[in-house]
Amino acid sequence: MKLKIACLQMDIAFGNSQKNYDTAMSLMEKASSEKPDIIVLPELWTTGYDLANLKDQADTEAREAAAFLKYSATKHNAHIVGGSVANKTEAGIENTMLVFDQSGELAGKYSKLHLFQLMDEHLYLAAGKQKGLFSLESRKFAGLICYDIRFPEWVRAHAVEEVEAMFVVAEWPIQRLEHWRALLLARAIENQCYIIACNRAGSDPNNKFAGHSMVIGPWGDIIAEAGEEQEILTAEIDLDQVKDARSRIPIFADRRPELY
Repeated sequence: MKLKIACLQMDIAFGNSQKNYDTAMSLMEKASSEKPDIIVLPELWTTGYDLANLKDQADTEAREAAAFLKYSATKHNAHIVGGSVANKTEAGIENTMLVFDQSGELAGKYSKLHLFQLMDEHLYLAAGKQKGLFSLESRKFAGLICYDIRFPEWVRAHAVEEVEAMFVVAEWPIQRLEHWRALLLARAIENQCYIIACNRAGSDPNNKFAGHSMVIGPWGDIIAEAGEEQEILTAEIDLDQVKDARSRIPIFADRRPELY
């Protein structure tokens, strides 16, 4: 099964949700000319890392983002992995990914499990408690958010569910670009699946971000990679390659989790 992917590597306006919605809408319009099957947005694309003001800016139960993504999915006849947004819940403000299928139905929801203390996430956000599993067109996928990729046991917990591609959305800084690339490559190789990673571009008052969104195959081959600036990264993947890779080197059959 072949799928065309479009990653929207946005330059996110710090704390300006209206501008960010406008940017996302414009990029989706441009991406739709290529007729992608799946459109992917970056982490916290509505607000950026304006953590200190999230109490005022967070989207209650992610309703506004959900309405926008649902509308966009049906308009562009594409599945949308909606990056993540600041989602105000009873448990606190969560960093939540929403996935909509091309008919506008909610296909998945995941709140970031691992909070990045170096950027004070633990002071402003509540951690998620569930896996990021979802299905589109009867194929299994998973969603991960930024810091999650530093936890191989968490990524593997999704891979053993026969996931064929994992979507990573991020605001990864430029000073750790080589970590970003190395970790994504490792996660693809060790789990023998596609890694589709959408990072943001640009900067905020505290950080410059790396861009370099990537689409990586199950053998660790880089299918497409963006630069540092805002752009739309497109690539085609073939999910049948996952089964082939896993049959050639049967790491899942050879695991010994009872001893780990």
